[in-house]
Amino acid sequence: MQLEFVPVEEFYFALTLAVRTLEDLTKPGLAEQVRSRLELECGQPSTVAAASQNTFNYVFRVKDYDNSPSPQLMVSVADWQGKLRLSSDYGWTLDESRKAVRTELFSRRQEFAQHLRVHLQDWLQVPLLEETSNWVA
Repeated sequence: MQLEFVPVEEFYFALTLAVRTLEDLTKPGLAEQVRSRLELECGQPSTVAAASQNTFNYVFRVKDYDNSPSPQLMVSVADWQGKLRLSSDYGWTLDESRKAVRTELFSRRQEFAQHLRVHLQDWLQVPLLEETSNWVA
């Protein structure tokens, strides 16, 4: 898995309506640890939120990972009400009317979430694998 950061200038054009929450990681302080590491690695977040429940959102294009029939795969790493929220359009696509619909890969979202956690943990050197998560279908 390879992540390509989407800067704030490209955010509006990169994120699709098909991005949905994968899971929320609930360890106190984890969101701040990840934000700090992402800031060092990527600089300014892809979006700057002004609300207390969401203060950062880093968006990435995922390279070398199948999301058929969609031509690209997106991941969002954000905070939400003190939790670390991982979101993606993996297993989703937009139909002709731009409505999000599930694809055949939808049943593998939890597996994708685990691969994403491993990648983020290795890259950012922040312990994500042993954290409690609230899986979102």
